[in-house]
Amino acid sequence: MTSPALQDIVALLGCPAAGNPAQYLFERAIAAAGLDWRFLTFDVLPERLALALGGIDAMGFRGCLLAGALQEGAMPLLAHASPAARFAGAASLVEHQAGGLFGHMTDGRGIVEALRAHADLTAARVVIAGAGPTGRATGLELALSGVAEILVADRSPEVATALVERLRGLDTTAEITLLPSEPAVEIPERANIVVTSRGRDEPPVVIGGLRSELVVADTDLVEQPSSVVAAGQKAGCCVIDGLEVHVAKIIIDFQVLTGTEPDAEMLREALEEFLSA
Repeated sequence: MTSPALQDIVALLGCPAAGNPAQYLFERAIAAAGLDWRFLTFDVLPERLALALGGIDAMGFRGCLLAGALQEGAMPLLAHASPAARFAGAASLVEHQAGGLFGHMTDGRGIVEALRAHADLTAARVVIAGAGPTGRATGLELALSGVAEILVADRSPEVATALVERLRGLDTTAEITLLPSEPAVEIPERANIVVTSRGRDEPPVVIGGLRSELVVADTDLVEQPSSVVAAGQKAGCCVIDGLEVHVAKIIIDFQVLTGTEPDAEMLREALEEFLSA
């Protein structure tokens, strides 16, 4: 904080912002860290995003989280962006720096950190079902983590093929494979991890071939088990639900902005409270 008379401010920009737990979680983490910070939530139409980010910059906010379509829309409006944000073509977190607004994409890192708690990623063979911004960011982080193979599926063959080609262009030893997704994403016998993500208005991913030795991570942020998590539980898989993934991402966001690591168990409890309210 540069002045004891001013509070540092972080914001969420969403379209819509309603139902997003970011403020609830950040306020818990801010209080636990003893920081004199404020968190604000704003509904921002995509066509007004340039004005909103200009306000974040002009007023000296510490930064902001971006949700939904705003993540992709922000990219041409930022002064700088991380390699993950550039690869994904989207920013989930914007940090105010001296040289201007800096975009981060922390979705993929959050998923990888959640996976590390349950599986050894070294030489793993991972199915990514959903090649949108989150899937793209996840693919990059997995490639950097030393996995043996990344298998990409998406309802749109063009979107899946584009991600496969981009991953093949990286300096990585991972094998990159295009996986059919219709009528369902069938998990090959050689795969041992499955990561599913979908856009806000997309129907749930349909997964076939689930078996007990798989680790299944789903990004759907819902109180009850998502259809993917429920199917994984029925098959005896090790499942990572959207709450665990989201907590891992919020920890990264909070660390980037404050330099402080919040308690994961506290955030999980807060998230469960928010979703059950």
